[in-house]
Amino acid sequence: MKISFWLIGMVVLAASCSKQDVDPPPTPPPVDTIPTTTVSYLQLAKETQAFVAGNLLTQYGSYRANTTSHSNVAYEWYNVSQVYADAAMIGAGDAAYLTPMNKTFQWMENMWDKADPRGGYFAQTNLDGSGAGGDKFVDDNGLTGMVFLEAYDLTTGADKQAYLDKAKACGDWIISSGLWDDTYGGGFWWSTEKTFKPTQANGVALQLFLRLYQITGQTIYRDWAKQVDAWLVARMYDPAKKLYIWKIDGPGAGTKHMELFTYDNAVMVEANLLYSTVLSDNNYLKKAQALGAAMNTTLWNPLYKMYVFNTDPTQNRVNPAWCAWGSQGMIRLYEADKDAKWLTYAKGNIDGLNKACRDAATKGYYFFARMDGGDRSPELEGVDQAWMQRVQALMSKYR
Repeated sequence: MKISFWLIGMVVLAASCSKQDVDPPPTPPPVDTIPTTTVSYLQLAKETQAFVAGNLLTQYGSYRANTTSHSNVAYEWYNVSQVYADAAMIGAGDAAYLTPMNKTFQWMENMWDKADPRGGYFAQTNLDGSGAGGDKFVDDNGLTGMVFLEAYDLTTGADKQAYLDKAKACGDWIISSGLWDDTYGGGFWWSTEKTFKPTQANGVALQLFLRLYQITGQTIYRDWAKQVDAWLVARMYDPAKKLYIWKIDGPGAGTKHMELFTYDNAVMVEANLLYSTVLSDNNYLKKAQALGAAMNTTLWNPLYKMYVFNTDPTQNRVNPAWCAWGSQGMIRLYEADKDAKWLTYAKGNIDGLNKACRDAATKGYYFFARMDGGDRSPELEGVDQAWMQRVQALMSKYR
């Protein structure tokens, strides 16, 4: 996800998070203080999609990166996130979203590397699909595979097979890309540029390998899942905080960047839940629950009742996409164990993002804003709209 790590590089200082000798007590679930007016999350999701259709959708079936500075380009993970958002609408009961979901899936073939037998999605192209090239990213391809497998679950016939085939192609590209090596004891590099190895890219690859093994039964995916999980636990898990760190880079044994991000850990919550289900290991359900509890101790802002972007004390703004990932993780925990406290966090975070980032007039979401709604960035990024559409569609099934 090229744009995400460009942004993080701009806003995160190099300071590591401090460690405590004694674990803080568990954070109780926030009190649900929503007033008497009922929130319709499905309606909010539809309003978000209407903003997307009116401001970002192109005649080709692609989506502009944003409404301002990058309105003439399309980013891979922005487009696939909109597929993810439409899949959530279908899952919430609205089959009308099959048409735009399938059209964008077909358009995304323009971003596939057809010159390399291994394939892989490029990160950026023109709106009409021309001009794809440059680096390829493990997190783009891992997330894309997971999105396509959700679409696989929702479709039939030739469409269903096409989604599975492309998800497998994403997983196979990650395996054959040469981006796993012995540097830092293993792990996938973020991209073909080989600048660093992050939790998130490895976490979404882990998710994809588990799902592919679940569907196909091919043991190569199971074996890769176990290998990636072992590396993440050994190298990226911070036992003091009980959360996964950002990344490792640099010469020799590498430098660990100890910042903690909401979306990194939400990715790992989902990965552990999948591991528990696919490989029938209940210990991984417990790991997911412990990770969720740690998120709600360290990454939750009790005043505004929402997730922080990361633990850097100078970063006082939130982002709709990366912070919304926390709600998806909590919803997945609820689906696994039916403990309503997870939904309380998921709901509070969505409500907080609506207050902080949503424009009351256009129904679009600003790129970054303070939790109180101030200091809003002018950009309205496609990926932020997609993730807010998605998590509100997911929430609509329960609240």
